[in-house]
Amino acid sequence: MAKGYKESEIRQKLVEVLQDSKTGLSGVEISEKLGINRMTMTKYLNVFAAEGLVQQKNIGNVNLWFVEEGTEQFSFPQDYFKVKTKYIEALMSASSHQVVNLIRNCIHSGAITPKIMTEIIVPAIDSVDDLYKQGKIGKSEQKFLNWLISQSIQITNVIHTEENPQKNVILISADTKNMLHSEAAAVSFRFNEWKVFNLGDMSDAIDVLFDLDLQKLLGKVWKQKNSIMIVVVFSSSEDGFKFFSEAINVIKEKSGKRLQLVLCSKLKKKTAVKADLVAENLEDVLQWSQTAYESLAK
Repeated sequence: MAKGYKESEIRQKLVEVLQDSKTGLSGVEISEKLGINRMTMTKYLNVFAAEGLVQQKNIGNVNLWFVEEGTEQFSFPQDYFKVKTKYIEALMSASSHQVVNLIRNCIHSGAITPKIMTEIIVPAIDSVDDLYKQGKIGKSEQKFLNWLISQSIQITNVIHTEENPQKNVILISADTKNMLHSEAAAVSFRFNEWKVFNLGDMSDAIDVLFDLDLQKLLGKVWKQKNSIMIVVVFSSSEDGFKFFSEAINVIKEKSGKRLQLVLCSKLKKKTAVKADLVAENLEDVLQWSQTAYESLAK
């Protein structure tokens, strides 16, 4: 690569030169300004276009490149709090374009994706839930804001990640309230090289046959029994915790220590349940899961 630039540096320099241009720049002009081979620059322009960073327009006989409206650069880790505040403000103003752009700009600015989830997305999910509980927003607005959050979470799907077949995780939401937490967790685990199976809202699966149903799924997706499988349950109620923990513990007795159970909730009153970890936040779950994998891999 010309001048020894990293992809993140090319991305930043590209944003800078295109923001300085009101009329857009051709691929040749961009190559000259950045001092990068034209063919190499074309490859990166196509990658950045797929990510939504830039767009191409045909003006006359010339193909010109423009930076997407609302694109800005952040510096991490110091800007996580700044973006969190701006993200919640954008949500409250129902500005879907700004909400999505903020997360896209974080990615383009080199933010660590699991940190985007734990430092920006999860606090926003909790803020919307608190506003609803306080009666400051209604059910319709709550659902719309949660949809906006979900849309911005999905932006990360354009980024390729590697999977480690030794690291497997099943995510379960015991109720609809925790579906977004499950989505954020799925992204975070995926970017930490876990093979993710996100089952979403499983409240309709609460019956006496659930343990058999889950065991059947495990038989299909957990092929390497020398690998680790962690089941993470998100719940807002004690009943949800008790049901899923009891069902999964039945399977754990047959599967051994390589099947681990994690319960995640902000319940004030701790429910008496049997689990390998009971945590209040996603960051603790991610850290513990990595430690559990490293311990079993020895």
